[in-house]
Amino acid sequence: MICKLIGVPLQDGASQLGCEMGPSALRVAGLAGTLESLGHDVRDLGNVSVGAAMVMPHANQAIRNLGPVAAWTELLAEVAYRESDEGMPIFMGGDHALSAGTVAGVSRRAAEEGKPLFVLWLDAHTDLHSLQSTQSGNLHGVPVAYFTGRPGFEGYFPPLAAPVDGANVCMIGIRSVDPAERAALEETQITVHDMRTIDEHGVAALLRNFLERVSAAGGRLHVSLDVDFLEPSVAPAVGTTVPGGATFREAHLVMEMLHDSGLVTSLDLVELNPFLDERGRTALLLVDLMASLLGRKVLDRPTRSY
Repeated sequence: MICKLIGVPLQDGASQLGCEMGPSALRVAGLAGTLESLGHDVRDLGNVSVGAAMVMPHANQAIRNLGPVAAWTELLAEVAYRESDEGMPIFMGGDHALSAGTVAGVSRRAAEEGKPLFVLWLDAHTDLHSLQSTQSGNLHGVPVAYFTGRPGFEGYFPPLAAPVDGANVCMIGIRSVDPAERAALEETQITVHDMRTIDEHGVAALLRNFLERVSAAGGRLHVSLDVDFLEPSVAPAVGTTVPGGATFREAHLVMEMLHDSGLVTSLDLVELNPFLDERGRTALLLVDLMASLLGRKVLDRPTRSY
């Protein structure tokens, strides 16, 4: 498989600086070499960047960096559309605001192919705020609302070529939802599996049901993996830690099942903040997880001390 590594040094959507170093950390942790060892044709396309962005005032005075995040969204939608024509684009973030653009771009590609786009959202948060509802003003909390076509982004973010049907979005690992997001969820058909659901039913059964839906529909599958999906004790390099996340083993199981399905067509790796890491521990774990997603089995994984 052709794997395209695309660095997105975006940190304008987060409150804590450091995510812009995420692409470099993943490169230093050996992502390209690991995927090449599994037989993939790895092409590192370097980092994308935006120029000076216009200032965008908004009635919600809490919002920060609206102009830059809108510019990133427009750029990434084009990059994702272009690079999803062949192979698997892997977007190395960067904060989760990047998914507003990457999902918009691959959704446009899927629509042109006559296929539905499905999104697997692996995250502690739903990121379903609107520009009006966010109280923190951090725009890494709005991408799902944007790419599913919820109102309030007109005149700020670029128009969507193909909004994602909320019924095609599955969130796993959720454990921090603001009241405004809870109200928004009730208006959508998004599937949400919080950590209690995982505890009660196991992540395998929940993921299997979703993958069966993707397969039956003949859809494309975009996976968006936020570091805070994981338990902070195994993945400390994130500015939005929430206790009680997915374990090392649960995360690998998810990746192995995704590989076995053969359905994944594009991928985000987001919110890696190397400034908060411990000797590259989280970056190395993400590389290990990508190896599982792209074909390495448990018995083949070399021993590594985290």
